[in-house]
Amino acid sequence: MQNASESSLVGEEYEVEVGPVAHGGHCIARTEEGRVLFVRHTLPGEKIVARITEGEEDSRFLRADAVRIIEASKDRVEAPCPYSGPGKCGGCDWQHAKPGAQRRFKGEVIAEQLQRLAGLTPEEAGWDGTVMPAPGDKLPAGEVPAWRTRVQYAVDADGRVGLRKHRSHDVQPIDHCMIAAPGVTELGIEKQDWPQMASVEAIAATGSSDRQVILTPRPGGRLPLVELDKPVSVLRVEERDGGVHRVHGRAFVRERADERTYRVGMGGFWQVHPQAADILVKAVMQGLLPRKGDMALDLYCGVGLFAGAIADRVGEKGAVLGIESGKRAVEDARHNLQDFERVRIEQGKVDQLLPRTGITEVDLIVLDPPRAGAGKQTVQHLAGLGARRIAYVACDPAALARDLAYFGENGYRPRTLRAFDLFPMTHHVECVAILEPAAKGV
Repeated sequence: MQNASESSLVGEEYEVEVGPVAHGGHCIARTEEGRVLFVRHTLPGEKIVARITEGEEDSRFLRADAVRIIEASKDRVEAPCPYSGPGKCGGCDWQHAKPGAQRRFKGEVIAEQLQRLAGLTPEEAGWDGTVMPAPGDKLPAGEVPAWRTRVQYAVDADGRVGLRKHRSHDVQPIDHCMIAAPGVTELGIEKQDWPQMASVEAIAATGSSDRQVILTPRPGGRLPLVELDKPVSVLRVEERDGGVHRVHGRAFVRERADERTYRVGMGGFWQVHPQAADILVKAVMQGLLPRKGDMALDLYCGVGLFAGAIADRVGEKGAVLGIESGKRAVEDARHNLQDFERVRIEQGKVDQLLPRTGITEVDLIVLDPPRAGAGKQTVQHLAGLGARRIAYVACDPAALARDLAYFGENGYRPRTLRAFDLFPMTHHVECVAILEPAAKGV
């Protein structure tokens, strides 16, 4: 019987022809023996040499990197970033693909997930098959949009900052991240050493000049004196409870969307692309078409982005209930929406709190669940509230497709679906699905 080290295939190389793109930033290939490979740093249609990075003789599939390109795709470009490639930074998936091809691949993944998990064609999902770039992100091949307003740098044993390698805790030291927004780059974090730190997160608000750094010390580590190239607030993650605490400066940053300012405290969630919040609010409002007097739910509401947009539109006789599990996010949402008398924000997990609200009927629902999706039980509950329309904001096409299948089982069908490339160079994509009762068809 072989031991684990003898059965490992790591380091083995195979010459393969590359098949379609798959969810997760890789393509599918098969060896002559029929082994399934998930290969990064390649493109559909290429002929390559793939080197195994994970997997054993009896693994269901193997992970691999393309280490030599024998026949290149017409969609291939030289990766602009020197840290992109096999064994290097894992932050980007498609630096080696033309921007238009990246969006096409994301569209193919969405279509495949819809078909496989929800049994829906693009037409049945109300989707034209396109993935839209954010305005200003449509750049020539070889240029990279600098969009990432939040970057979490890892720190190696020598105190140098970098980014994690793919599926690894190993750190790739860097002196510049090409997809980092200018507000992050201008802090100069990569120029300094960060001894005794495990990570350094940089946040550059797009609604203000607020800049924030969140430090996570190694066990027993002491905070350094932070002197960066721009004024910045400093927070730290406490070792004992994982809580975030202010060291100096503001405990929050001010973001702006839909002509409102939102306070986001202690490194709380906000869309990473500088245009994402406005793009998503617009898509959700165009899909829901709120009316004066509507009663609406905003689930997984964060700091109140969608609740604020809906409240603006339903007027004094309308009402919005937001539900969010994060304590600090709830405090921020209540602060951000305090000028709306008929907006209420409750803290708790959606699946536990929603049934306890006693709400039996609503006009509109918006949900922006975490990457795992809302799940069958929550979808069943939502479908029973008789909403005229439901807006589902999704950062993961597989979770979206699973939940669309559950909605279908409970009498709701997608009216429209739109996809936005709010994470250029990565495999991530944002979708907004608008659902309506299947019986109405209006």
